[in-house]
Amino acid sequence: MALRKFLKLSAIASALVLAGCGGGDININTGNGNDGNNGGGTPPPTSACPSFATQGSALAGVTTPVCEIKGIITSDTTLTADIAWALSGKVTVGGDNTNSATLTIQPGTKVFGKSGADYLVVARGSKIQAVGTATNPIIMTSVNDMLGLSDDESTAEWGGLVLLGKAPTNKCDQAALATCQVEAEGEAGPYGGDDPEDNSGALKYVQVRYAGFEVIPDNELNGITFAGVGSGTTVEYIQVHNNLDDGVEFFGGTVDAKYVVLTGNRDDSLDWADGWTGRMQHVLIRHNPNDTKANRAIEADNQSGNFTALPVSNPKISNMTIIGNNFDGEDDSEGILLRAGTAGELYNVVVTGPEGMGECFDINSQESVNNATSGAIIFRNSILDCAEPVKNAQDDAGNQILDTAAWFATQPNNFIGDALLGGYVPAPNSPALANGYNVANEVDGWFDDVNYIGAFDGTTDWTKGWTTALHPETGAGLDSCPTGTTEVASLTGRLNCQLTGDVTTNVTLAVGADYVLSGRVRVGVDNTTSATLTVQPGVTIYGKSGADFLVVTRGSKIMAEGTAANPITMTSVQDVIGSPTAAGQWGGLVLLGKAITNKCADVNNCAVQAEGDAGPYGGSDAADSSGSLNYVIVKHAGFEVIPDNELNGITFAGVGSGTKCSNIQVHQNVDDGVEFFGGSVSCKNVVLTSNGDDSVDWADGWNGKMQFVLVKHAADDAKANRGIEADNQSGNLTASPVSNPTIANMTIIGNNFDGDDDSEGIVLRAGTNAQLANFVVTGPAGMGECLEIESAESQAFAAAGTLTMTNSVISCAEATKGSVSADTTTEAWFLNQTNNKLVADNSTVLKGIFTIDTNTAKDMKTVDAFFDTVNFVGAVSESNNWTAGWAVGLDD
Repeated sequence: MALRKFLKLSAIASALVLAGCGGGDININTGNGNDGNNGGGTPPPTSACPSFATQGSALAGVTTPVCEIKGIITSDTTLTADIAWALSGKVTVGGDNTNSATLTIQPGTKVFGKSGADYLVVARGSKIQAVGTATNPIIMTSVNDMLGLSDDESTAEWGGLVLLGKAPTNKCDQAALATCQVEAEGEAGPYGGDDPEDNSGALKYVQVRYAGFEVIPDNELNGITFAGVGSGTTVEYIQVHNNLDDGVEFFGGTVDAKYVVLTGNRDDSLDWADGWTGRMQHVLIRHNPNDTKANRAIEADNQSGNFTALPVSNPKISNMTIIGNNFDGEDDSEGILLRAGTAGELYNVVVTGPEGMGECFDINSQESVNNATSGAIIFRNSILDCAEPVKNAQDDAGNQILDTAAWFATQPNNFIGDALLGGYVPAPNSPALANGYNVANEVDGWFDDVNYIGAFDGTTDWTKGWTTALHPETGAGLDSCPTGTTEVASLTGRLNCQLTGDVTTNVTLAVGADYVLSGRVRVGVDNTTSATLTVQPGVTIYGKSGADFLVVTRGSKIMAEGTAANPITMTSVQDVIGSPTAAGQWGGLVLLGKAITNKCADVNNCAVQAEGDAGPYGGSDAADSSGSLNYVIVKHAGFEVIPDNELNGITFAGVGSGTKCSNIQVHQNVDDGVEFFGGSVSCKNVVLTSNGDDSVDWADGWNGKMQFVLVKHAADDAKANRGIEADNQSGNLTASPVSNPTIANMTIIGNNFDGDDDSEGIVLRAGTNAQLANFVVTGPAGMGECLEIESAESQAFAAAGTLTMTNSVISCAEATKGSVSADTTTEAWFLNQTNNKLVADNSTVLKGIFTIDTNTAKDMKTVDAFFDTVNFVGAVSESNNWTAGWAVGLDD
């Protein structure tokens, strides 16, 4: 830490030298609070600073002049945005109830402390009017930050902001409030009085960054201190970021606040004591995601020296989201602690955090327990989503004095479980949505009328544009959504852009944002308006609900070309927010082409309706191109879009051979992994894992090719059916053209699932033909048959030798089922094919997903140039692991 601080200070000094200053009025302080003056430097012209300020040395990278303010401001003063304002020591607006003044700070203005001892105080009787805008917030920060040297770990680089008011505090004699005088922390000055409606001005769109210096020993300042501040003060849209001590602390008073962001603060984010009775709504607390020091999101007292002092601390707070971290020290990251006699009303609160976070909720001290049991503490319509949701209250001897978990459960509409947040925004299926308590109607009209739990409604992110450290900085991602998409509330911690309806112009989904599907999104309009959707490597596309799916219509294209290091991922909202995933959480991907299907009698007038109301497909162009899929992963899809009609992970309907398809995966789909309805598209390097129905399904005249296909049913024996289910046409088993694909180097690994349809290997039926080579089919003892040829038409192809399966290994308890003719079993037919064998011990066939059996492989390049020549059967060998680095679900 000392070396890090030394290096940072060296960088600051260098920045000042490069700016042409050897010091001047800007002090570089190592943290002891002492001022220094190195002299020299070239200050800006005298005219740059108004009469109440002195010239400061220029800062590297700061284009505005620097003007320094110090001491007591005794007349109305305005800080303008065309100057960077440096604080020197304690700067006080007005004297205590004398020489009252108003400090006005314009939107976009930056005020900074040069050292830890620099801080700003608004005395009793004076005001601060710091009113920024969403696009031009006021920033109070450190010289390090001005020089671009502060980072996620920075803190305590200056003092902070202190407001001292004349509202009541229980630290004073309630019979003599007019003469109340309590000394604030950090020698800021006295506060307290008899005016609950006292007005200390306004804070709106204000950031306070990197503050909390230990101004005097064992006495750090909060980011913003509200000491005896009255309800006449306006506080909206404020943020305290990376403060060493508390983010905001209320010492008595009645001040209210809305739209509050508290991020990365090292002690408590929100602290109250000494009789605070204000209100808060729309509050986001997030501990540092890097797991640096943090304590409680809320630490609440009545009065530490007198737990029953009057007035009792009793704020009302609604719509708060708390996100902890994994910090574990003397004080670990925790949620809410109510203690020392505090009361309070908490509504619509979400408390969550990672596995290593401490308790979400704790009531401590007999006096606060009494408040809970008497109804003076209310905590309702709230969600606790933590590994340790509640800590039961104990006395000093360790005896339980309240079953806090039971108390929380009996409060109305509380819930312990997954809050389903994406970052800090509730996902569309979050229990936080539509389950809130209408505090505006039921409790206090000051509150906004909402129906959700937590700080956000899932649609509007009110932190955008004016906060720091919550959203990607310029250059860290996209600054705005690409044309053809619309920005929506982020669930992933970076820019989220939504696709809706029909995409009728070329759109590029650029890396640097995540993309949201809303309902059925179609690229182009069937054979009329053509468009191309380009998806850059590394992009994630997610569906918010089961009804969200992506369709590429006839005449249009998708160019989704990822890389092994940066695959394209299409997945569910649960996946992107880190909640439990499952099959069927969104729709899937559908490609509709103009290639031939035997469902059409007239290929020149063909429009077969695809599953899931996706649209029409089919035509006369066998070489049609629907674009390219390369390094694309489709996960957790297959929702039943219409009754009895689930989507496949990827549907290829009438897709032509001009379409490129390689390095694709479908993982955990409800229905089939991939299904081909006619067409002639070919695919290479295909991974199909944990899919609930068939992994590869074809029908209706598909005659494409595949090589290197890995099928792995779920390792936990979850639902699965066939590795391959193959038809010609279910309504006409002899329809032409007959399904007749060529597939080489396929591994099928079944599981023990046994239901209406159990885990099986290959079923060829309904008149299909096929040319299969270099297969490995295996699975555990509970797996069903590995090979079956089911219909008379398909059996006839096998018996005649036009349906082939060569150079293949089957290692299953039930290797085959049935016959291909009256005198030939399927097993006999299989063994009569070239270089086929049955193996009893499957441990000699595969090592994980890798083929170790040395069965002779067929050189498929002699069949078609599409194929590669390999020296192994099955999909993957240790020397040719094309799944490495991009595929998921193979380690289970």
